[in-house]
Amino acid sequence: MCGRFVRTSPQAVIVDEFGVEHFVNVDFRPRYNIAPSQQVETIINDGTELRMGPMLWGYTTSSADKTTPAPINARAESVATMPVFRDAFQRRRCLVVADGFYEWQKNGGTKTPSFIHLRSQRPFGFAGIWVSTRTPMDQRVGTCAILTCAPNELMAPIHNRMPVILPRNARERWLDRSADAGELQALLTPFPADEMEAYPVSTLVNSPRNDVPECIAPVS
Repeated sequence: MCGRFVRTSPQAVIVDEFGVEHFVNVDFRPRYNIAPSQQVETIINDGTELRMGPMLWGYTTSSADKTTPAPINARAESVATMPVFRDAFQRRRCLVVADGFYEWQKNGGTKTPSFIHLRSQRPFGFAGIWVSTRTPMDQRVGTCAILTCAPNELMAPIHNRMPVILPRNARERWLDRSADAGELQALLTPFPADEMEAYPVSTLVNSPRNDVPECIAPVS
């Protein structure tokens, strides 16, 4: 799964990496410990250009049971057929912008957090789906979930799932409204392990209240 991640790249790097043309209420302050239900920055194709703007992390439909947590992840293997996600997979796909993510490895009775990022140090896009819903104040907001898949060789010792990271040559098709289900499903594969790096970090990251650079500092 993917339950925490990092986004630190400034606007110029985002433009260079993703070719975003329009920004709407984007908060570019570095985030070192993004947690479910918080605001995340996403990229969509609005039909004419790539647009980046905020959504809430936690896929919430109007008919969802508000007493249970909103899904933060959707399995790549079933996203096209599960009724709750099927329409979004067909019509509302996004990139969730990140610079790295955390995962916890079980060691007996404890869990050790690791920070995972690209060796290139570049930002990347998680494959995401989104839906619009209304807040209690009757405001319309976008909410999203990050797709997950089987782990690659780097991630397998840490966790049995990993987020779907789309390489550059897959992003345009993922956001293309005309892409068919078969094409999209073929994109949902583990990112190459040799292009990623993981290292242990402090349990400081265990609390979402700690949103500081020290969260990604390596520990021995």
